[in-house]
Amino acid sequence: MNVIETKDISYSYPDGTLALKDVEFNAAKGKIIALLGPNGAGKSTLFLHFNGILKPNKGTVRVNGEPLKYDKAGLMKVRQKVGIVFQNPDDQLFAPTVMEDVAFGPMNIGLPDEEVEERVKESLERVGMKGMENKAPHHLSGGQKKRVAIAGILAMRPEIMVLDEPTSGLDPKGASQIMHLLYNLNQEGMTIVISTHDVDLVPLYAYNVYIISEGKIIKEGSPLEVFEDVETIRGANLRLPRIAHLMEILGKEDKLPFDKPYPLTIGEARRRILKEFDVKG
Repeated sequence: MNVIETKDISYSYPDGTLALKDVEFNAAKGKIIALLGPNGAGKSTLFLHFNGILKPNKGTVRVNGEPLKYDKAGLMKVRQKVGIVFQNPDDQLFAPTVMEDVAFGPMNIGLPDEEVEERVKESLERVGMKGMENKAPHHLSGGQKKRVAIAGILAMRPEIMVLDEPTSGLDPKGASQIMHLLYNLNQEGMTIVISTHDVDLVPLYAYNVYIISEGKIIKEGSPLEVFEDVETIRGANLRLPRIAHLMEILGKEDKLPFDKPYPLTIGEARRRILKEFDVKG
């Protein structure tokens, strides 16, 4: 079952810039879906359609099979199901304290104070930010701000979380921690949709991958299927995961027996090497 579906959606900004053209995108329930594309490809614009922040000029958006409705009641309903975490957490955090920021969503939908307090506590614990309730968000590190932004979405208890470049601006450890958090949320049943430039992370976490270029989806499939199409990847100003690039070089330049599809992770590469050279691991 697809929890998010777009059908032939197109969108132009008020200045006439065409940002999306006939985009078809599906997010399967309970999976991690990755959207890859260079800057300006339309990733953020597409994400803003998933909970009605933007309305397509053409085409339809469905959430849990229902067409998105753009009246007040329809938008409130979909935004409780689909939470979006922006690339820059400073665009999302605005309250004087972490607690007030995380509480904003639940309070805005009229939940009782006790319920709001419970959700805030639970969400901050979930993202490892317990004890930071009274901190000012602008005093936090980049990774901490990301966690608070995620907590604010978790407090709404959505079925689907959409994250625009969740590892942007983080060091390797911070990026790994954020992805591990998202993986755990997914294991608990939440559908996760991410955009990212970090192609090395995608094979580790994504069930399905979409490539977007100049507002169009140009490739879709499993990580293995997508990264096997080297020409399309590079044509979209992206690259192969480092491990796959290494295996490509070893095959083409050193004439070792490594052909497509190239392994995408260290574990896959190790198994391929051991098999090809008949080495017992």
